Amino acid sequence: MIWMRITAKIAEEMIDVLEGIKNEVFPDEVEKYPFADWERKREQVKHRLRKLPEYVEQSAAMISFKSSGAGRKKKIVLEKRVMLFLFSRMMNKSNRDVEDLLVMFGPLFGVQVNYKYIERLYSDEHVKTVLHNLFILLVRDEGVSGDLSGDGTGYSLTVTKHYRTSPKKKGKGYLYSFRIIDVDTGLYVAYGYSKTSEMDAFNKAMKMLRTMGIPIDSMSLDKYFSSRKVLRLFGKNTALFLIPKKNIVNLGIEWTRIIRRMIEDPYLFLKNYYLRNLSETGFSADKRRFGGVIRQKREDRQEMALMSIAFLHNVFTVRVGRN
Repeated sequence: MIWMRITAKIAEEMIDVLEGIKNEVFPDEVEKYPFADWERKREQVKHRLRKLPEYVEQSAAMISFKSSGAGRKKKIVLEKRVMLFLFSRMMNKSNRDVEDLLVMFGPLFGVQVNYKYIERLYSDEHVKTVLHNLFILLVRDEGVSGDLSGDGTGYSLTVTKHYRTSPKKKGKGYLYSFRIIDVDTGLYVAYGYSKTSEMDAFNKAMKMLRTMGIPIDSMSLDKYFSSRKVLRLFGKNTALFLIPKKNIVNLGIEWTRIIRRMIEDPYLFLKNYYLRNLSETGFSADKRRFGGVIRQKREDRQEMALMSIAFLHNVFTVRVGRN
């Protein structure tokens, strides 16, 4: 096998080739959220929902909390607090609205609480720990392929601002969220959030991914993450699908591997690169179902809201397998 030397000029030419293929072939092939498939497979979602109380019990049983002896004893057991929290998140209503709903659904929970109690659940460390365990349990039970994609989005902190339409998507009015999705199952396998930048959220998601020990066979990322510092986070056995910026000069060994993959099969490379659109469609589905505004004011409670969205996405997603 003859190896050609990959130069910046070759890299620039390959970017132009990919651009041509994208314009000619991919406008009609961009992955779309499989609504019809979701309808056919909603039994899978119902199964997860039926198992949710069992998952909550398992997740709570995995941990033990030492009592400090200080403070008032919780009037509602942990498992019920978790179910109450998840119910409020699934309703996508204000805490006052959830309080009203509990008047009707109270017999199902066996409790009656006010809106202040619901808000305090967002800073309940026991509920947070169980929620983290729930996320891990569901991912492990469902299984993942190791073929991943990652992308970021933003959540508004006020109803007067919207991440999609606002020209200035930074500052105190937004939270950055980065989620890594398994492209074969549609499950989020890691997530991170930040008040400062999308890159900070990405680094937190990558740290979680390493902690969970999930193999990374391939990863598709946006151009924003095309720095060599990011590329070095992945081993040589990971197939990376991302496109460099046109002004790239110094390739290095990391970009050389990627450019070679482009040359071998430009069409297949782009097909894998556009798997990252699954992240965007996942974000869109999440915001329609759970809202695009984070109402909580405290940072720890904002984090809980975003954690719950990642977990509930996995409850409601369906296997979207690749063609």
